[in-house]
Amino acid sequence: MIFTVTLNPAVDREMTVDRIAFDTVLRASDWRVDCGGKGFNVARMLKSLGISSVALGFAAGKSGELLNDKLQALGIETDFVWVLGETRTNVSIVSSEDGHYVKVNEPGPTITEADLAQLAQKIRDRVHAGDWWVLAGSLPPGVPPTYYTELIAIIQSAGAKVFLDTSDEALRLNCEAKPQLVKPNDEEAHALTGLPVSTPAEIAAVGRAIAAMGPGSVIISLGKEGAVLVDKDKAWLAASPTIVAANPIGAGDSMVAGVVWGLSQGDSMQDALCKGIACGAATASQKGTSVGSLRQVNELLAQVQLREV
Repeated sequence: MIFTVTLNPAVDREMTVDRIAFDTVLRASDWRVDCGGKGFNVARMLKSLGISSVALGFAAGKSGELLNDKLQALGIETDFVWVLGETRTNVSIVSSEDGHYVKVNEPGPTITEADLAQLAQKIRDRVHAGDWWVLAGSLPPGVPPTYYTELIAIIQSAGAKVFLDTSDEALRLNCEAKPQLVKPNDEEAHALTGLPVSTPAEIAAVGRAIAAMGPGSVIISLGKEGAVLVDKDKAWLAASPTIVAANPIGAGDSMVAGVVWGLSQGDSMQDALCKGIACGAATASQKGTSVGSLRQVNELLAQVQLREV
């Protein structure tokens, strides 16, 4: 079974305008509301692939109820810890003229120690050997940066595996808990190590430096260029297929979904990476914040090129 944990989910509201301008009133030509938060994006992509998952995390207020209803309407099982306050709303403004966007994220509700303990207990009650758990996203107010370490210990002690997708201090501190896999992007990897990320060889070196911090394997995502995988002292570059890009928001989360999809089916890390690249490309080709379909993923998978770095 695949589980996703989203500590700081969001209602994603996207508005399309002709072009982005400042100090004026913009008129939206289109708009949509989706379930946001990295783990929820992973769950939505998995559902599109025909894979069941369970979405855990914190939720609050009417926005939290909206997220819960939308996920369940998609056929995604939810198991939230309900907290005081209001689940955040993230607003994106996208230009139909050139694809540029502005995104503003709210901080989210404040989480208490009792809330943290309740979520940890939910995970203890659900985890089984062989599961894959995706721990994804930023930390809301009140959550210590090492909380992921506590969750990783609970999950791995039961014989399950962890895919950690976070950034900044939360990534640095929780690498030491030795999750099976982490996925920073190139900017996050540079910030974590201070090393250059200009060439595939440099990125592979950065991946090895991050792996030395504790994770079993490291994937460094490169947007439309694909991703570099460091696994067992070897490195591979998976080049993304050529697509007509529509909206890159959420493509990285779809890549995570594709990787964990492959790993949960027993694929090698390299084959799982290729599935992740195809999923990310499929989602990046969609308008709005919708995700790619299984048919698109299969078509793009044949175009993914993998080579050792």
